[in-house]
Amino acid sequence: MTLEGRRLLVAMTGGIACYKACEVVRLCARDGAVVQVLMTPGARAFVSPLTLQTLSGRPVATDTFDPGEESTIGHIRLADESEAIVVAPATANTLAKAAQGIADDLLGTVLLATRAPVLWAPAMNVNMWEHPATRTNLATLQGRGARVVGPATGSLACGWEGAGRLAEPAAIVEALRCLLGPQDLAGERVLVSAGPTREPVDPVRYLSNHSSGKMGHAVARVARRRGAEVTLVTGPTSLPPPDGVRTVAVETAAEMGAALAAEFPRATVLVMAAAVADYRVRRPAEQKLKKTGRTMTLDLERNDDLLAGLAARKGRRLVIGFAAETEAVVAEGMRKLREKRLDLVVANDVTAPGAGFGSDTNVVHLITGDGSAAALPVMAKDEVAGRILDWVVARRRRPTAGPARRRLR
Repeated sequence: MTLEGRRLLVAMTGGIACYKACEVVRLCARDGAVVQVLMTPGARAFVSPLTLQTLSGRPVATDTFDPGEESTIGHIRLADESEAIVVAPATANTLAKAAQGIADDLLGTVLLATRAPVLWAPAMNVNMWEHPATRTNLATLQGRGARVVGPATGSLACGWEGAGRLAEPAAIVEALRCLLGPQDLAGERVLVSAGPTREPVDPVRYLSNHSSGKMGHAVARVARRRGAEVTLVTGPTSLPPPDGVRTVAVETAAEMGAALAAEFPRATVLVMAAAVADYRVRRPAEQKLKKTGRTMTLDLERNDDLLAGLAARKGRRLVIGFAAETEAVVAEGMRKLREKRLDLVVANDVTAPGAGFGSDTNVVHLITGDGSAAALPVMAKDEVAGRILDWVVARRRRPTAGPARRRLR
């Protein structure tokens, strides 16, 4: 989901983290959102309104009684036109005033007048964040339906270490996508595997493949946006964990198998996007193998088929597998679906343009149990993830046959 055409109000309050919140405005505008910025007097002490006007392409709202606005009752217009409001940074003072319904500035009046969802991104000193008054105020706002992103933990501008850093701008924008997106996966517990595995040869070498983990990460990210509780079991990748997703890092196929087995009982949907190594070295060397003039032979043994093992005990769960092929893509996908008793197979030719390992796009066939194979065009992996999850939603909504009725004589 993008923010294309969505009307957002980004409210900035008086904290040093205003400089980071400028990036939130830029990212939202880059994603196609119509961004209106509101700045309190405290925020304007840290960042110039001209900066935010340049980033958003719109005049910045600053004054409740702006003569150019109040003819249309500016704070009501802002409240009515916004599809979502994000307060970033949200200071302890702003949280306290909002919790008490105080409306002595433009932001306070907008917050009282709006019916749009509000996302709070707190930023403050760690002691202020941990103060019981702040926690009570935040709980009050959450009790009214507010969402919260952050704060992050680390070095603070005041010199302290701890919780209180503004969440990263990308994390705030991702939280906005979750806030505005369809929550049609609410109640689902989606377990996703991603990335390659590494099978050690000796302490410095391993057997692996070219999987980047991007497809699995995309599925986890989009499922989270759509309201699911998501756990991602991932092999070694260079990708940051998706925001809001519980992530379990593993290395070998055996470690991935153990992690998936531990998480599977709670899952309602399994999406097996990982490229698990089929073989491992039977006895990895304890010391680095030295180069010699002779040919080297590695003694390999089969890894367990993790997907087949989990599918065999799926019960009412939906189990989705991936088939990365170089030929006979649909036929191989159908064979995998049939032999492993899967509900859906996502098959692709990894040699096709736009579909290779590490690519930001993919070209796939969605193969279902009724023998149909829907070919999707080249699209971003987030979009492919969306199509896969659309299938999950449609499958869940499919009416099930009721108990057979006895014929009346």
